[in-house]
Amino acid sequence: MADRISDAEHAVMEVLWRRAPLTATEVSEALEEDRDWSLQTVKTLLARLVGKKVVAHEADGRRYLYRPLVVRDAYVAHESQRLVDRLFGGRVTPLVAHLAETQQLSDQDIAEIEALLKALKP
Repeated sequence: MADRISDAEHAVMEVLWRRAPLTATEVSEALEEDRDWSLQTVKTLLARLVGKKVVAHEADGRRYLYRPLVVRDAYVAHESQRLVDRLFGGRVTPLVAHLAETQQLSDQDIAEIEALLKALKP
């Protein structure tokens, strides 16, 4: 994925990942509760995503149906790796240490991390 997805574009992608294909109006309606965006703003964001080749559109009468070309899991993996590479020299341990030091981890969080590490250990 060459072009970065902005926070606003990401909000649109989340809607499309949940349920696609959708029209611009349907995307706008799905975002109404969280965002105060006009239909034109949503159409602009969709056009940007189409230009970045992460969303496809196809004519459906006088409207377009939009669907993601990027799987959410692949996007999350790519962005996670970019974060680790950029801020932590490609190492996960400093990221986990940073989060543990700066976040209030609940007993449940710690137990889940321990279980994950145990499952990864041969």
